[in-house]
Amino acid sequence: MTMKNSRLIFLLFLGAIYMATLTSCGSDQKKDEWEWEWEDPVKNESTADSLITDKGWMLQTGFGELPEYIRVYKSAGVLQNKQAVAYLAVADLNSATFKVLGNASGYHTPNDFYIAGKETVILNGGYFWAGASLSLLCRNAETLCANNPSVSRQNGEFIYYPTKGAFAEMKNGEFQVDWVYSVNGATYAYPNPADNKSGSTPLPQPSATFPEGGSVWNAKNGIGGGPVLIKNSIIVNTHEEELFDTASGVGPENNHPRSAIAVTKTGQLVFFVCEGRNMTQGVKGLTLSEVANILLEIGCTHALNLDGGGSSCMLINGKETIKPSDGKQRSVVTAVAFY
Repeated sequence: MTMKNSRLIFLLFLGAIYMATLTSCGSDQKKDEWEWEWEDPVKNESTADSLITDKGWMLQTGFGELPEYIRVYKSAGVLQNKQAVAYLAVADLNSATFKVLGNASGYHTPNDFYIAGKETVILNGGYFWAGASLSLLCRNAETLCANNPSVSRQNGEFIYYPTKGAFAEMKNGEFQVDWVYSVNGATYAYPNPADNKSGSTPLPQPSATFPEGGSVWNAKNGIGGGPVLIKNSIIVNTHEEELFDTASGVGPENNHPRSAIAVTKTGQLVFFVCEGRNMTQGVKGLTLSEVANILLEIGCTHALNLDGGGSSCMLINGKETIKPSDGKQRSVVTAVAFY
């Protein structure tokens, strides 16, 4: 055997050893890949986001940079079998801060509120008249104004004392709606509204003992409006008991722009607004029942209707969502916000 042949055999031998080593390493690597040392992660249950998108709402990214715990959705072209333009702003209450804006009196557009505080999301608030709030406003556990205490019907023949809705962040950190009434310097919450109805004999003025089951309303921050749409995951829509009837101008069974505030079972704060009055051709608005249905479908457990019509307006980073039906932002007295 020549020296040249010996060298060739030696090199072939080394090559065989090298390939065997690679094969062994490869086998070990493959084995390691299949031997997962950790438990498989638990699959997440349905989140508020999936509940929303499953109903056809589309995530929006055109309103500028948002905190990771705030998301904005636009409705599909049809809601409740009607042409619709509607938006949801949703915030994780583990991270977001809820805020009520305004005072007992004084006009501001939603844009005025945004310029003053730069809150990420702003929605118009409660009812008002002649520059004064007709709806409750509570900030830092201080009630700045109460819900309007009485309502007259039939040219003043009947005077009613309705327990109207309020949405609040309670002192214990929970968010909920209640029927409330303020009397003698205190505000009381009731498990059910006083059973008033326009045209019927007015019930007594609410107190600490009427309606039954009343207790002091322990709110930290809250906004009045009405009617209550959802309570404890049940649609209640108490527009009759709260005297938000046709004579009130709210038009509970008519199509109008609407605003509402709600909370979900997964701890998401929800602001809702829908367009109406043909600001977009064919989009007339929604009834209160339809708004309640929409909010229940996405998992809301408590929901309150706010002032609607020309007042309805929601800003995201100062940008309008719907087209206000006045053709411009209406000056309002109160608003709600989160950031």
